[in-house]
Amino acid sequence: MIRPLPQQRRPSLFPDGEPVVQGKALLPEAREPGAYVPRFGDTRFWDFNGVLKRPANVASCEWKIHFSLELEDPYWNLLARELMMITFNQRHPSVLRSGVALVGSANPRSLCHHASRLRTAARWGRENGLPDSPNRWTVENLRQRIADLAATGSSPKTVRGHVSTLKNLAAAEPALSLAWPVGDPWPGQSARSVAEDAPSSRAITTPAVPPKTWFPLIRAAWAYIHDFAPDVLRADRRLCELKAAARSSSRGIDERFEEWLADPQNKIPVHASSLKEQVPQVQWKLLTLLLGYTADSYATINDLGRPGSRRRRMLILDAVAEGRTTTHALTGELVQVVRPDGSTGPWHPGLDQRALFEAKTALRDAAFTLVVGLSMMRDSEIHEILREPVVEHYSTPAIASTKIKGTTNRPGKHWWIAEPLVEALDVAESVSLHPERVFAPVHITKQDGTLDGVSMLASFVTFVNTNRDWTGLDEIPTTYIRPHMFRKTMAMLTDQFPGSEIATGIQLKHLATRALANATTRGYAASDKEWAKYLEDALDNVKFRKIKDLYERHTAGEEIGFGPGAERVKDAFDQITATVKARNGDARTADSLLRTTRIHIRFGMLNNCTADHTNPIGAVCLENAIIPEGHVGPLDERCRPDRCANSMIGPEHLPIYDSHQRTQLQLINNPSMPACRRDLAERELDITRNVLKMAGKPQ
Repeated sequence: MIRPLPQQRRPSLFPDGEPVVQGKALLPEAREPGAYVPRFGDTRFWDFNGVLKRPANVASCEWKIHFSLELEDPYWNLLARELMMITFNQRHPSVLRSGVALVGSANPRSLCHHASRLRTAARWGRENGLPDSPNRWTVENLRQRIADLAATGSSPKTVRGHVSTLKNLAAAEPALSLAWPVGDPWPGQSARSVAEDAPSSRAITTPAVPPKTWFPLIRAAWAYIHDFAPDVLRADRRLCELKAAARSSSRGIDERFEEWLADPQNKIPVHASSLKEQVPQVQWKLLTLLLGYTADSYATINDLGRPGSRRRRMLILDAVAEGRTTTHALTGELVQVVRPDGSTGPWHPGLDQRALFEAKTALRDAAFTLVVGLSMMRDSEIHEILREPVVEHYSTPAIASTKIKGTTNRPGKHWWIAEPLVEALDVAESVSLHPERVFAPVHITKQDGTLDGVSMLASFVTFVNTNRDWTGLDEIPTTYIRPHMFRKTMAMLTDQFPGSEIATGIQLKHLATRALANATTRGYAASDKEWAKYLEDALDNVKFRKIKDLYERHTAGEEIGFGPGAERVKDAFDQITATVKARNGDARTADSLLRTTRIHIRFGMLNNCTADHTNPIGAVCLENAIIPEGHVGPLDERCRPDRCANSMIGPEHLPIYDSHQRTQLQLINNPSMPACRRDLAERELDITRNVLKMAGKPQ
């Protein structure tokens, strides 16, 4: 039993044996008999590992609170334990009776932050000559503490955290058994305003990944997953087979050695780094495995103190001198690539045991790069991906994972993906040693099982750039990149193509407050200056391909559209055809004319707009409209395909209008339909019939 302190005003609200974790779901192993849950009376540390579910990207050290250094002092120790107990159990009956209600999250990581801030506050007090126990401190001392912290160059966010802890201590003072300066040091002020931390705005400040980094990084990740992974996994399987079949006893090694050396197909494994030396260095441990013995038995071949070993060693070195060597003993031939100097050869000098470990790590990092780059998942959500994660969600492949941010019940979510990510997850699962998670260390000795997304990205960039002389991949600029930047970049990219804003809103999991997406989603999708030129070129290329397809269909005699806009496009195509014939040109001439002729087409779901965005004459959407400042061209949301002189109804649009006509007729013929709704359906029917009449369809 812990003795009460003489400075205590009253007994603590919590007895020493009371569990710290109350009202929260314990892990199964923590509910078994004999399992230990941290108690309030534990004065050295509170360990929540194995007690509460720890997020996959949180290290075990962040799930354990140490009462060390300054917090070993009995006064500060009890003060810290009481504050954290109140913070962690705000619905505790004793806390409710005391009338204390604290702000902020309550999880082991936040408790670690509280402990750190109290530890530094105690150290500051000692260094500045204040009493060892804070019962004689004043609110002026606390204000000075924050002023000194800001003066030392701490960031406003850091200062804000310290202010929050001190304000929580002031709020918890009625429930504390030890004295603490009475009163909020900053009454009526938030921690943000005290720290002069700029208030958050609705604008998303997350930068996009620069295009000069994005393109070579994504291409390199795909090359490792799609092209190089089969070689690495084959080598890994071969090494596992050799280790499983290896014998620890060297009995019969002479016969086995003679048999192995007599086969000309068997070559001596050497270190790839020693190929330029006059005599390459033999990989003795790998050679021992190839002979069928454990790597620890390699002394039976390489031990100069044994006559038999000396003889075998000389035979091996003679074979090496004759050129009977290989650096690909585990893999055979590797995938051939074109290198920067123009030569062609294997993508790796040789996958031995060490190189294999590095390559498996690179595969895991490449898979992480593809998933974080193309799925719009958060870093924490990627780390929560479990084995066999690809499921069918609404008839589309999706990743099943857990949402962490902003939730306490860890709900399951789905993220739609493309086939390359399915392949990436399969590779990551193949190299993972964790019994449950896909992204985990590839070496068994790291028991924690946690990874850092930032480190994986940086490690992969370094690995690619170091080995590009062999792989032939483009160099990746070492710019500032973080996992959340890929989410912003992908949102921006998908937003640049028609109709994709809805998908962006769904994938980002933001609740829509307008027809398509909310302001936060729009902030994620906001354009980036560095990407503007790339996106403009990409959109121009897509548009040209569609115009070229229309031209080829028109010259083949197919119908490409109806309406006044379509007639102008057809006239322009006819002029191009006439010019090509007059010049005796070919398809290349037609392509050049298509690129230089001013053909304005904005492809849409309900029609194509042929208005010139610099001079949209006849655009009905601009009649009596309030044009937003800075806007150029037609207003899509006010489009009238049945009336506008710029409208072009394509054959692909007619089934939509035909279906819409049948729907409106069903609504009109429904006797229970309200009159106002029937009037709206009749107006819609008139618009649809006008469009179909324009296309010559029967009504």
